Amino acid sequence: MPSNAGTTRLVIVESPAKAKTISGYLGPGYVVEASFGHVRDLPRNAADVPAKYKGEPWARLGVDVDNGFHALYVVSPDRKQQISKLVKLAKEVDEIFLATDEDREGEAIAWHLVETLKPKVPVKRMVFHEITKPAIQAAVANPREIDRDLVDAQEARRILDRLYGYEVSPVLWKKVMPKLSAGRVQSVATRIVVERERQRMAFRTAEYWDILATLAVAKPGEGPRTFNATLVALGGDRIATGKDFEPTTGRVRAGAGVVHLDEGGARGLAARLAGQPFTVTRVEEKPYRRRPYAPFITSTLQQEAARKLRFSSQQTMRTAQRLYENGYITYMRTDSVNLSETAIAAARRQIVELYGERSVPPEPRRYTGKVKNAQEAHEAIRPAGDNFRTPGEVAKELSAEEYKLYELIWRRTIASQMTDAVGSSVSVRIRAVSSAQEEADFGATGKTITDPGFLRAYVESSDDENAEAEDAERRLPTLVKDQPLTADELAAQGHHTQPPARYTEASLVKALEELGIGRPSTYASIMQTIQDRGYVVKRGQAMIPSFLAFAVIGLMERHYPRLIDYDFTASMENELDEIAGGDHAAVDFLTSFYFGSTNGAGDQAIAHAGGLKKLVTENLSEIDARSVNSIPLFTDDEGREVVVRVGRYGPYLQRAVPGSVSGSAPVSGSASGEGEGEEGGSQGDRAPIPEGLAPDELTPEKVHELFLGGGGERKLGDDPSTGEPILLKSGRFGPYVASGERKSSLLRSQSPDSLTLEQALQLLRLPRLIGVAPDGAEVFANNGRYGPYVKRGDEFRSLDSEDKMFTVTLDEALALLAAPKTRQRRAAAPPLREMGNDPLTEKPLVIKDGRFGPYVTDGEFNASLRRGQTPEELTLEQASEMLAEKRAKGPAPKKKAAPAKKATAAKKTAAKKTTAAAKKTTAAKKTTAAKATAAKKAPAKKAAPKKATSTPNE
Repeated sequence: MPSNAGTTRLVIVESPAKAKTISGYLGPGYVVEASFGHVRDLPRNAADVPAKYKGEPWARLGVDVDNGFHALYVVSPDRKQQISKLVKLAKEVDEIFLATDEDREGEAIAWHLVETLKPKVPVKRMVFHEITKPAIQAAVANPREIDRDLVDAQEARRILDRLYGYEVSPVLWKKVMPKLSAGRVQSVATRIVVERERQRMAFRTAEYWDILATLAVAKPGEGPRTFNATLVALGGDRIATGKDFEPTTGRVRAGAGVVHLDEGGARGLAARLAGQPFTVTRVEEKPYRRRPYAPFITSTLQQEAARKLRFSSQQTMRTAQRLYENGYITYMRTDSVNLSETAIAAARRQIVELYGERSVPPEPRRYTGKVKNAQEAHEAIRPAGDNFRTPGEVAKELSAEEYKLYELIWRRTIASQMTDAVGSSVSVRIRAVSSAQEEADFGATGKTITDPGFLRAYVESSDDENAEAEDAERRLPTLVKDQPLTADELAAQGHHTQPPARYTEASLVKALEELGIGRPSTYASIMQTIQDRGYVVKRGQAMIPSFLAFAVIGLMERHYPRLIDYDFTASMENELDEIAGGDHAAVDFLTSFYFGSTNGAGDQAIAHAGGLKKLVTENLSEIDARSVNSIPLFTDDEGREVVVRVGRYGPYLQRAVPGSVSGSAPVSGSASGEGEGEEGGSQGDRAPIPEGLAPDELTPEKVHELFLGGGGERKLGDDPSTGEPILLKSGRFGPYVASGERKSSLLRSQSPDSLTLEQALQLLRLPRLIGVAPDGAEVFANNGRYGPYVKRGDEFRSLDSEDKMFTVTLDEALALLAAPKTRQRRAAAPPLREMGNDPLTEKPLVIKDGRFGPYVTDGEFNASLRRGQTPEELTLEQASEMLAEKRAKGPAPKKKAAPAKKATAAKKTAAKKTTAAAKKTTAAKKTTAAKATAAKKAPAKKAAPKKATSTPNE
């Protein structure tokens, strides 16, 4: 779209990809540049606070809570170069268009750009929900002003999260473990996962049986000759199923009035029914109709992508971001199921082309969202443009994951405008009388789809992988009342009740949405944060809370229950929505939350408690660290209480000595049970918890195994030379054997389960004296960090196997030691992935595999991939941001600075003496070298403890 003659316009978007796409739709006279996301934020740590504010009492927070919650914003160090570029461009143009995303975050970025650039030319806000040429041209032609209500809502959310994180996280540091974080939404999400795991830990399974009958019709007409039916009642009483059992006891619920069959009862009844006639007693047929699903919103897209594609929430949103920025789909952060008239028309045209006119209903379908207070009320997620491109048309332009997600969105959108799926469902009751005159009722259901309608394009998945798909048919023979049947087979089948399923990312997002917690722009980051902080780990798709999460949530529940209350957290979201709508003032809301003044805004329960500030400081001394870091499991058969302790080196089991102080009783101390002996002392015996063991897997049987043989202490026998017991133990660095003062780690090739007494004796004799060399030096064989080796004095040579430590002879060892050291340089491994040039520095970025896992590098700075990130999923923008953060921190401080200064001083002294006599000079140089060596070996002076300045996650 050409600009006015002679007018130059600067269009600012968030990402380079978006800038590239949009620049192709604008004519000459437009300069499109990226801000690379947020340009300003609250200080991350004390180093980010400008010098003139460092003395302020509120500098730690970055928010002046006593002056209207004024936020201190600083330009991100990694954005300064780009800001300079934008400032220069702003001086060279006649107008500026801020084309950031259309949600609150995008509105806030636009406002921050104005505040940072301070342009002297007119500034306009352009918004669009898809990046297509018509949409971009319409946005340029119809700009608006920045919406300050949206900005206020985003700023209030940011400040709220900062106050919550910075006030609550230090409590966790003091009482649980350093460097932990609390967050307004992440803590609630963690609580949901922990509560589900508690239900699983308390669950007691129950066994119940029924009978599966394979029944046959005498004269088959339409449909199959045989079908399956299940025993549903005996003597008029319903047969017990899983829902009839108490989950915490495994017993039938009181008053259930059901028949609980065990294996013997089911097999006996099946035998008594064998050869007896079966008769149809009831046939009910009803019409089946299923309406299409609504188009995708952010949460449902994440849920379906997880179910169908096994994408994480982050992976889904990253892929959707690329599709949006390159013009394939509409904006992907939305909670509106609405489709524009243009989109409806495009969908209906395509349905006619692909599936025929019968697949289009007479009237377009319009959907009403179920999300309370939907804030991004624009459009649902759909293919971009006025004419949708089919997946086949874009296949060659997209990566594999982009194609899969685009096809998912396209199918869901098309299906939403198609006809209903229709058919019929049949319910049948059949009775037989056993040889003992017992009336046994069997039931069967069938479903026939006569017109699949929208199911031809899309079938939604379920979180229950065993659930039947919507388009699945179960065909029954044509049956009528009183029709005789024969039983081809009667099989007794057993079942076990199942604990509630663990949350997946999909089901957790669904739970948060139903509770009104979080918003479209935050779901993916919530999923990632609780994993990055070590509160949740993924096993396949299942989300498992760590014992650390149990300790943190236990503390919050006991002492700050309101802060992780579901209704309270949802009410804060509603308050923010009201601020966005101009119905509430952000300052009133924040004042009520932080200080406790009640003036019609904020949560009254928090306000009456004196506000967050008072809540987290007043009763801090009452929080017992040992208690919150103890997770009771059960009392064993000998009356010993078994608990999980969350210690500084990880979780471990502790079994109290009978008659001692209860493991969960209040004991003075600080985080991680400070003051307790590392070996347990009188507190009872301990056993480490193997990494990867889920909390609900700590059954009494498993705990017994861990204490006695699966990682706890186990006696292997006695040392024949000393008479001392040889014990197999498990320590912080893995299994080891001990006898008296001697200890030795197991070799890599050895397993604790199969370790013998003879092998333990060999280990305890390391280092093994092989013999004495001709020069009188002793020669040893031992195992080290880099494997087995032989040693004489300061000379080392590696052995090619661990067995050689116990068999190598003196001659063999001397031959190895006499040979010159051979250092084989391995060829540098090829990078895992080449990413292209960094948008900020233009340096090529590659992902390499390092000692501690994959990392991204530009050749000068390295940044390790975060937990959950994979080399395949990492985007160029993410890699650029990670390295920018590294650059902003600067090079790591060099250790042992004091000795280095001594060495430097010594060198200067040596330099001054260069005019002296040669012998004196030589002596001085030797003295200098000796001093420098001593200085390097001297321990660095211990720095005085600093006040914690690390940034808690908000």
